[in-house]
Amino acid sequence: MMNRFPLGETGIQVPALSFGAASLGSVYHPVSQDEANAAVEAALGCGLDYFDVAPYYGLTTAEAALGKALSGVRRESYHLATKVGRYGDKDWDFSADATRRSVEASLKRLGVDVIDVIQCHDIECGDRRQLVAECLPALRRLREEGVVRFIGITGYELDVIETVAIAEKVDTVMTYCTYTLQDRRLAPVARRLAAAGIGVLNASPLGMGLLTNRGAPDWHPGNERVIELANAAARLCRAAGGDISDLAMRFALSTAHESDIATTVVGTANAGNVRANAARVGHAPDPQLMKAVEAVLEPVMNAGWDVLPGNGGKAGR
Repeated sequence: MMNRFPLGETGIQVPALSFGAASLGSVYHPVSQDEANAAVEAALGCGLDYFDVAPYYGLTTAEAALGKALSGVRRESYHLATKVGRYGDKDWDFSADATRRSVEASLKRLGVDVIDVIQCHDIECGDRRQLVAECLPALRRLREEGVVRFIGITGYELDVIETVAIAEKVDTVMTYCTYTLQDRRLAPVARRLAAAGIGVLNASPLGMGLLTNRGAPDWHPGNERVIELANAAARLCRAAGGDISDLAMRFALSTAHESDIATTVVGTANAGNVRANAARVGHAPDPQLMKAVEAVLEPVMNAGWDVLPGNGGKAGR
């Protein structure tokens, strides 16, 4: 059975591992609807019943694919989270009109009447005043209308996320690449947010490809030293007969709850990968290999990167 934890004070019990649907939008490689259907079916079969998506992923194609994959599935058997505000690599709009239009379009693509968690997407890169003055009030009105149930924010800059989350009393926060083998800055922030009743979701525990045998993609915003030492850690794992991705997943999944992180969101469009990730829940990483990898990564532990406009917008989740 998949371990489950409360998502803040929403009343939603989320699985330790949740399904990130960005890959369904063919953002990394082409994904057919049959492949999307199989991945979603595998997720539900493994107890991964919290799905996170956004209009930005595949420029609406991820939402459409997820909606088709969930068609016919009992609505009460899963929770659905999507986003507003980001519509392209450098396209943010937190106006009230755009927010309402975005939610209405997402409902149609997803084939549902209600969105469980609606999130303002990558808030540090948009107009903060517009976010507070227009977007969040518009979402609260939609909540009163029964169109959305809970309101959250997402992003990378933890100081921005925490400040806005507390001041605006949002229900959830999702951040990415900040609770991994190489970067654990989310832990103390998550504890403070949880103490305020806010549910915390950790996305991209592999650091957007950083902690994989393939290594960081060309567009990765990490500095050269971070990438160099992550590659060295991957080589160490291979030499020991292990896999850095497996180690990174086991670390994030086995320790997240200690830091009041409700769930870890991982994206894949491959049904086999879904099952493999689910099988890692409840299994801690090898302690000796962890110690060796941490020694390699120590010089860049908790080293982040700039995701503000100017980096091409590639870092956003």
